[in-house]
Amino acid sequence: MERDEKARAAGAFLLETAKRAAREGAVFLKWVLLGCAAGALAGGCGALFSVCVARATALRSAHGWLVYLLPAGGMLIVLLYRLCGVPNPRGTNLVIEAVRTPERVPLRMAPLIFSATAVTHLFGGSAGREGAALQIGGSLGYGLGRLFRLDEKDLHAATLCGMAACFSALFGTPAAAAVFVMEVVSVGVMYYAALVPCAVGAVAGAAVARLFRIPPAAFAVSGVPAMGWRVAVLVGVLAALCAAVSELFCFVMRGAGRLCRRWFPNPYLRAAAGGAGVVLLALAFGGEYLGMGGEGIAAALAGKAPPWAFALKLLFTALTLGAGFQGGEIVPSFFVGASFGCAAGGMLGLPPSFGAAVGLMSVFCGVTNCPLAAFLFAVELFGMKGAAFYLLAAGVSYMLSGYSGIYSGQRILYAKEKPVFRGNRP
Repeated sequence: MERDEKARAAGAFLLETAKRAAREGAVFLKWVLLGCAAGALAGGCGALFSVCVARATALRSAHGWLVYLLPAGGMLIVLLYRLCGVPNPRGTNLVIEAVRTPERVPLRMAPLIFSATAVTHLFGGSAGREGAALQIGGSLGYGLGRLFRLDEKDLHAATLCGMAACFSALFGTPAAAAVFVMEVVSVGVMYYAALVPCAVGAVAGAAVARLFRIPPAAFAVSGVPAMGWRVAVLVGVLAALCAAVSELFCFVMRGAGRLCRRWFPNPYLRAAAGGAGVVLLALAFGGEYLGMGGEGIAAALAGKAPPWAFALKLLFTALTLGAGFQGGEIVPSFFVGASFGCAAGGMLGLPPSFGAAVGLMSVFCGVTNCPLAAFLFAVELFGMKGAAFYLLAAGVSYMLSGYSGIYSGQRILYAKEKPVFRGNRP
């Protein structure tokens, strides 16, 4: 009798275990398939977007007179959004907020930001492309989730999956892309429930980009020093300086937007005036600060950035995005961080190329509040050599960069530091 009861209990346990394994396997398979679908769709759109931006940049470089049409391009962007019923675009912040709330992500966001960012780069606006990638991917991921009738929680994961896929297709950094979209939504908490779809989507997006023959972003960093206390201290000092630069970056970007809206309440006039201002800056300081600034980033990582380059790129970008042009802030932050790190690192006694790599990663960390993603970005962009220094710099920059950031939709859930002198107070 007792043996029969044990046998029934064992059978019930095995049956329940099998059912649980089947449920978990079904959920896992669902997210793998959805991740592959999002990777193919969002990754393909991201690859196509990368090609379009590259073609637009090449066309503007070949025909320098296109820069003089930047004011008209800004007015065209405003008109495009208004015709599509989006008079006040919220950009990447809308996608970030949609991951935490029932906020809807309209599918029309994808073609809108695709076209507007291409126009910005065609006429020389100083902006990145990752903001468009996050919006395109988030919109497509959300649309896929709605197509498969996912519930609200799963819709959030599908949105993140699309963001990771498109971001990965642009940069060819799947690990950093997957972690970044999970880390950027809420400071202090990662959205681990979306790990599988984000990882699958990011890998699939990078693979699709390879089919388009888009090489992953990678830079050679020279002069990476051996581990030692002196170098570690210098890297920490440089990261602390970069944290201050990241706060300056966020302050100037927010301030430029407020001033442009105050001085030019009419969005058409604002875009035209901002575009004219960027044209004047280009005539005064040169065209290397227009567009994404890829050549400037490469020069800094080669150890050849002038000390004032970071300030000029910040000024160009703040005026461009504050006037209403579309694009992103992350690639300009790469330029600012790399050029500042090159100059400041050299002054501190670090190799300029290595200083530029630390600066790029540290400023990116500071403006996004994403230390793990910043570290993975450094490893995927620069290689494993110097990884310990990149990790140290990410930690220092994250703690000292305060609570500002380029995304107002980001929420601070946990403090970055705990006060040292607080007694027994809660």
